Amino acid sequence: MTYLFDPEPVRTAVVQGESATYPVRRIFCVGRNYAEHAREMGGEVDREAPFYFTKSPLALTRSGETVPYPPGTTDFQHEMEFVVALGAQAFRIATQDALGVVFGYACGLDMTRRDLQAAAKDKRRPWDTGKDFEHAAILGAITRTENVAPVGPQAISLAVNGVPRQAARLDDMVWSVAEIISHLSTLYHLGPGDLIYTGTPAGVGPVVPGDVLEGRIDGLPPVRLVIGAPE
Repeated sequence: MTYLFDPEPVRTAVVQGESATYPVRRIFCVGRNYAEHAREMGGEVDREAPFYFTKSPLALTRSGETVPYPPGTTDFQHEMEFVVALGAQAFRIATQDALGVVFGYACGLDMTRRDLQAAAKDKRRPWDTGKDFEHAAILGAITRTENVAPVGPQAISLAVNGVPRQAARLDDMVWSVAEIISHLSTLYHLGPGDLIYTGTPAGVGPVVPGDVLEGRIDGLPPVRLVIGAPE
């Protein structure tokens, strides 16, 4: 096979305690999965079914990096999230079987150009420019499921420059991990390499160059990000 130009390398994530990395195929994100966050954004939770948006694997950046303040925005915001990494195929999988396709879990940040997202919402347009851009999906090391306690009362939190911004528990999620995987598998042929960012708690807010973000979930390696100068 001869290419006209060199293709982008496969984006990969660190697996805790292992030398082999996790190749990322797709990134799905769940919207409004914490009721308090839905309210702070002026919306309500859709209790009929979860809803989703996507990010390109090109948006993926590993924890510990310094990323530039992105172009086109004056309102760059953090969203701390619990991330599910799939390790097996799933299509129309039942809720009771859904956790069986999970490879592991990680801390993640869904970085958002909030002003662009808000403008798109106002015009009933897609959120792509607000959500899918370089360095918009930050990911900590993935921990295999067998090394993680059952998802439930674990605390999820984010601090900026050491000051708490977000705090909740994973069982505050409206839709559980199993419910999300089961529902998403009715829309896509899910498989190894698919990441699911499961939504953010209340307390999202802006960051500026020089800020240091650290997100934590009980039992998982933290995610850390430094905001650099604008591009």
